[in-house]
Amino acid sequence: MHNTIYKTKTLALLLLCLITAFTATAQAPTQKKLDGIIAKVDNHVILRSELEFSYLQFLAQNKQQPSAQTEPMKCEILKSMVQEKLLLARAEIDSVVVEEAAVTGELNRRIDYLASQVGGTERLEQYYNKSVKQLRDELRRSVRNQMVSEKMQREITDKVTVTPKEVRRYFNQIPADSLPYFSSEVQLSHIVKYAEVSRQQKQAARQKLEALRERIVAGEDFATLAREHSQDPGSAEAGGELGFFKKKELVPEYEAAALRLEPGQMSNVVESMFGFHLIQLIERKGQEFNTRHILIKPATARVDVQDAIAALDSVRTLIVNDSISFAKAAKDFSDDKNTKDNGGTIISRMTGNSYIPMDEVEPGIFFVIDTMKVGDVSKPVNFTTPDGREAARIIQLRYKSSPHMANMRDDYQKIAAAALAQKRDKAVDEWFRKNIDTVFIEIDPEYDQCKVLDLTQ
Repeated sequence: MHNTIYKTKTLALLLLCLITAFTATAQAPTQKKLDGIIAKVDNHVILRSELEFSYLQFLAQNKQQPSAQTEPMKCEILKSMVQEKLLLARAEIDSVVVEEAAVTGELNRRIDYLASQVGGTERLEQYYNKSVKQLRDELRRSVRNQMVSEKMQREITDKVTVTPKEVRRYFNQIPADSLPYFSSEVQLSHIVKYAEVSRQQKQAARQKLEALRERIVAGEDFATLAREHSQDPGSAEAGGELGFFKKKELVPEYEAAALRLEPGQMSNVVESMFGFHLIQLIERKGQEFNTRHILIKPATARVDVQDAIAALDSVRTLIVNDSISFAKAAKDFSDDKNTKDNGGTIISRMTGNSYIPMDEVEPGIFFVIDTMKVGDVSKPVNFTTPDGREAARIIQLRYKSSPHMANMRDDYQKIAAAALAQKRDKAVDEWFRKNIDTVFIEIDPEYDQCKVLDLTQ
């Protein structure tokens, strides 16, 4: 049984490690190479280096140093890795797959998030000493595998529910000295307006690309000009090359123009949500195609942000005067597609829920809400989105808790989620017991003490 609300099962630990696993590619040059297969699950293998890296990731996330006390966690992580490979092996047998478009979307989301954490895509590339394209290529397989294993796990646990009686029993079994202490948390909603690009700015971007197109037609190299002028940091270094994509994995305008080309041909200027493109088709291979492009983004002038602020100020007046609810205003006016249909609710990228610890609130929001009362709506403030767009937003403080020990009155939803997680863990454990003999599994004798295949623990 869990002895604290936030204690997690080993599979969750693995998935957490996999979220940042591609950082190993950046650290590889400075770390000792630890090669060698330590486990096989059907066609899937686990390398010693993968285990060591996941172990170091766990220690870093928990601010710990390697020691005799933390060494047993290596066994727990290895168990998790074997379980994840078993999920993948069974997924192949049961024909469980995820769409490549979904993989691409998740891949882009993670890249965007990491870029936002380090100060943009250029800083991200400097940090890892790789282009965004290289990072995507290296991460795609692990992201796909993680999404497949998560889909398998959802199929195992989707019908598992928890009753109020089970929640109370779960909470009552937690020792008093093990109850977690919750820091202050907030629930936030926002309404976002992107800065509009003026017709003159669009025309300037288009004219720049038209001039580059004329130079290419006159004989200059497309890839060279992409390196010099493209504003897509994920592909510019590679001469604008994006790599192979299937249909519906790129924005429609780009894909439609690319698929009309023959290998070596170049498009006219194409506009998409990202800006203006020149596209060259490199190769078709079955249902996939490889292109390179030059991207020019229209400049966003300060006056455009002020227009967005003015528009939001009018929306705020309607909300403050009770002429419209914040949720309705978000649906009607917000440009943020991820939140406009849920009342503008901001979801934590770290936890996946709307309760955000104050120490995890981004600084640009923290200083806005610091003096607000619950229910207040801020004045419009400008900010830059993770993908680099200038925008403005108004923020509503919907809820703010005081620091406290966990209790059923204030924390029922968290406790219920933990009780449900425990019950789902048991369902997954039972699935492993039933399926562990349906695939070939071999563990290096070096790890016998881990008792990886002993699921009775």
